[in-house]
Amino acid sequence: MHLGRTARIALRLGAALGFAMIYVPLLLVLVNSLSPDRSASWPPPGLTLHWWSVAAGNSGARAAVWVSVKAGLGATAIALVLGTLIAFAVARHRFFGRGTVSFVVVLPIALPGIVTGIALNSAFGTVLEPLGVGLGLFTVIVGHATFCIVVVFNNVVARLRRTAASYEEAAMDLGASSFRAFADVTFPLVRSALLAGGLLAFALSFDEIVVTTFTAGPGVETLPIWIFNNMTRPQQAPVVNVVAAVLVLLSVVPIYAAQRLSADTATSSRV
Repeated sequence: MHLGRTARIALRLGAALGFAMIYVPLLLVLVNSLSPDRSASWPPPGLTLHWWSVAAGNSGARAAVWVSVKAGLGATAIALVLGTLIAFAVARHRFFGRGTVSFVVVLPIALPGIVTGIALNSAFGTVLEPLGVGLGLFTVIVGHATFCIVVVFNNVVARLRRTAASYEEAAMDLGASSFRAFADVTFPLVRSALLAGGLLAFALSFDEIVVTTFTAGPGVETLPIWIFNNMTRPQQAPVVNVVAAVLVLLSVVPIYAAQRLSADTATSSRV
């Protein structure tokens, strides 16, 4: 499609405005974390790493990071197992309701987080509380897994649809068992998709706040919840800026790695 000069300029300005709306606030958070003032001011009167050292010694922030890591790892593990199993069922088998299964798996990530959170809170209160299991880290992990499964499923099913089943059939024709065919043929082909899906799932879990609010019990405070609870405390404002900046920087790593792995996977499938 050929675009005129005016259209190209308009598209570039629109793209620049969109990126500015996304990334300028993130840059301001990073700059404010280096400001010597307790309150946000522009331009900052100087730059300092004092608040970074204060944040490093904040026991509440460190505990929240550890809770987020445990929740992310647990949700990612569940998502890798269930997402991969569902992807293989949908991509490698024909059965009644296959399209419905795909829709049901993808639906949670399309629903507003507050709807998912309320539904999970109600379900946990109805099912788990009579069994003596209250809201806590376990319910947070289950809540995060509901939408983390989607990213693993999407990555793996896309990779399987680009990989012919004849590879596995050839291995079994040569005498390999189903497990051996999976370990030697299928797994190496989907390994990068699994890793990319796992990284994205961990990043989604680590940043989640809405579902966490409805599924975390007393004393369970993830890093996003800690940031939200301390934003209105003037004495904690500089530390919150530092923690938010660290969260942004850490989130870039798994997302960038997943994007690179997805691109490599797509390239290898075309070769």
